[in-house]
Amino acid sequence: MGPPLKLFKNQKYQELKQECIRDGRLFCDPTFLPENDSLFYNRLLPGKVAWKRPQDICDDPRLIVGNISNHQLIQGRLGHKPMVSAFSCLAVQESHWTKTIPNHKEQEWDPRKLDKYAGIFRFRFWHFGEWTEVVIDDLLPTINGDLVFSFSTSMNEFWNALLEKAYAKLLGCYEALDGLTTTDIIVDFTGTLAETVDMQKGRYTELVEEKYKLFGELYKTFTKGGLICCSIESPSQEEQEVETDWGLLKGHTYTMTDIRKIRLGERLVEVFSTEKLYMVRLRNPLGRQEWSGPWSEISEEWQQLTVADRKNLGLVMSDDGEFWMSLEDFCCNFHELNVCRNVNNPIFGRKELESVVGCWTVDDDPLMNRSGGCYNNRDTFLQNPQYIFNVPEDEHKVIMSLQQKDIRTYRRMGRPDNYIIGFELFKVEMNRKFRLHHLYIQERAGTSTYIDTRTVFLSKYLKKGNYVLVPTMFQHGRTSEFLLRIFSEVPVQLRELTLDMPKMSCWNLARGYPKVVTQITVHSAEGLEKKYANETVNPYLVIKCGKEEVRSPVQKNTVHAIFDTQAIFYRRTTDIPIIVQVWNSRKFCDQFLGQVTLDADPSDCRDLKSLYLRKKGGPTAKVKQGHISFKVISSDDLTEL
Repeated sequence: MGPPLKLFKNQKYQELKQECIRDGRLFCDPTFLPENDSLFYNRLLPGKVAWKRPQDICDDPRLIVGNISNHQLIQGRLGHKPMVSAFSCLAVQESHWTKTIPNHKEQEWDPRKLDKYAGIFRFRFWHFGEWTEVVIDDLLPTINGDLVFSFSTSMNEFWNALLEKAYAKLLGCYEALDGLTTTDIIVDFTGTLAETVDMQKGRYTELVEEKYKLFGELYKTFTKGGLICCSIESPSQEEQEVETDWGLLKGHTYTMTDIRKIRLGERLVEVFSTEKLYMVRLRNPLGRQEWSGPWSEISEEWQQLTVADRKNLGLVMSDDGEFWMSLEDFCCNFHELNVCRNVNNPIFGRKELESVVGCWTVDDDPLMNRSGGCYNNRDTFLQNPQYIFNVPEDEHKVIMSLQQKDIRTYRRMGRPDNYIIGFELFKVEMNRKFRLHHLYIQERAGTSTYIDTRTVFLSKYLKKGNYVLVPTMFQHGRTSEFLLRIFSEVPVQLRELTLDMPKMSCWNLARGYPKVVTQITVHSAEGLEKKYANETVNPYLVIKCGKEEVRSPVQKNTVHAIFDTQAIFYRRTTDIPIIVQVWNSRKFCDQFLGQVTLDADPSDCRDLKSLYLRKKGGPTAKVKQGHISFKVISSDDLTEL
């Protein structure tokens, strides 16, 4: 059973269709009329626009002719190039386009049952976290009998023109499609999570290990039903669509239709002087201007392969405009790569994607205000919503995406297209449960770009630990909704931090409500005890306060361990000390290496300190070998930290 479906404008496709069939009429959508307002916000189209149904445009109209990916798509005189690229990308994976065009066979024209045709269609979009069904009629804008927006080279095929109309209805009008990127549209068509990769910044042509890591990620994405497209930078408008020396077009989006790691047989190893080929297959949505370099159809490499070789290796082309490239040439020629991961279905019950809808709000009460502006607004920044998640393994890739609610439908009221948005990421204490109030010793682990696009993202390999993500608008004091999504191959347990301090309850009234908050960061443990020269020491920390404790990751084979482990405790009194213990992780029984005991009074110095380790028994116990470096901040204001 799939996710719940939202009906746009509360229009029910089957009911509307049956009504039209019963009344013997074709559907005309009262919520998206065939008039100028459905085309533009505030301007008129030069020339006369006639809204026509497909049967008035051509003979024998069809929703889909043959295979959906076998026809080139044209953007039309007023069409949008990113739309055509997105259509081409959508057609690569059947699991995606059959979801966007549900029950396409039932919606198809049938010459034998024209009395059952009602001129009504439905399409589904992933709209701000919800699958939304949009119903339209089949009236399409034309000038002199030609479609104004996108169309297919198969002149009686209309799936893309109708899909574009449904999308325009969802966003307000056809003009609302302006400014959308190809990845914006793909995400709305599929619900995938997009990541943009700067090929030059990644230095994939120089760093061999990074290049093959990229190939592995692309292969995994593609085989899991993801969509991938790429483009070549165009420095100026004049260079748009200009051909490179190898036949590729600048400023033009290509779709990846296959990716393969190929082991060559003995004969081909001798021919190509390598045992493996790393290959990608790309498609030009316009069906022209193919790659003319190595592995192109006219290349020496291609001619070395027999038809049987190509079939056995999987190096086949199913469409005009398709071509193969080596991974090396791909990395050298393309500047931007858009990877849209399929994150709709949990893998073996494990969630790879976690998401939450939130809101920037303004309130007279500063404690309830949730619109603090960007990081530059230090006094108000932490008033923004805050979300915590946990990375359970070191150096794990996490993709974070922040999408603001589309407000184009309010453009007629003078609202801007998008606000400038972004987010900040902080590594925080391993037991953080309450909101951040000041940034004393938290590590700033990452920041997105701040830009007025619909979506911003950040992709990073993170260390094990807890992280707080703070989504922001650039300016404080504004309201809007947002969607936060985090993708990781291990569960990260995303949740919002809503409380500023521990709640008052009967339990803590009986035990005593906390009066002091203490934050400790243990930077390192050095000069640790090693009984034998060849003994392996694998140290880790246990930080205790009363019955609560935090355990750090184990550091491998070192007596000079860097931890940078943070913990925070809400204490009823400073009589309850904080104890930092150092242990050696061993196979059968862990070894105690020493500890320090801290009063952590609010009046204590907050600078970095170093103390020798001692045996168990308090601050006067016998000194052991080794010392720890740490910083402690305590306050009797529970909202200071």
